[in-house]
Amino acid sequence: MYLVRYVLILVPFLISQKVNAQMDPSAPSLLNQKSILLNVGTQGVGAEFAYGVLPELALRGGFNFIPFKANDVFKISGFNSTSNLSADFYNAHILADYVPLKKTTWFRLVGGFAYFFKAKGDIRIIPSDDYKYGDLVLTDDQIGYVDLTVNWKGLAPYLGVAFAHTFPQHKFNINFDLGTYYLNKPKADITGTGLLEGNSSQTPQFQSNIKDYRWLPIVQINFSYKL
Repeated sequence: MYLVRYVLILVPFLISQKVNAQMDPSAPSLLNQKSILLNVGTQGVGAEFAYGVLPELALRGGFNFIPFKANDVFKISGFNSTSNLSADFYNAHILADYVPLKKTTWFRLVGGFAYFFKAKGDIRIIPSDDYKYGDLVLTDDQIGYVDLTVNWKGLAPYLGVAFAHTFPQHKFNINFDLGTYYLNKPKADITGTGLLEGNSSQTPQFQSNIKDYRWLPIVQINFSYKL
């Protein structure tokens, strides 16, 4: 959120500076330039194709994905359990790179949107203690488990800044993106089995607790090859 505020404050300042600044005619134009980018960052790994549509504006289209799995990433106080976490985020996106000042072509404002075909996180919590009723020891199936699921699938706008040139001045360069997606309002669900089936009733509270978790910060390194 702070990044968005910073960019919104920065945009009019840079535009006013552009109007008042003396343009450097030797500054490289983006028009008709093309490159392929491979990237890695907080939205996983992906690839993009960039094309300069105006001297100061380029469009990027691409995709990213991040399948992630981990075990025992957290503990619940007073409750012995194991946990399995998985996250799957897959998106296709279109971004516009705008150079506000010809004297600083290494700095760009970036805006656009992505469609997240998958944007889902799952946590399964499995009790690790034995449970007894008298002399009867319950099986794992009788004890059950709890699944917590959150889904942000859908369209998400993007706003950010980028550093270093969109297109390599020779054949290859590295540039950086810093920004955020504003995801769809998350849909949450709790599913319990066995003795833990009653936890399903906590879904409305879970939904309320995570309703504001919609920002997906992006810190990304791009490896660009000029065509």
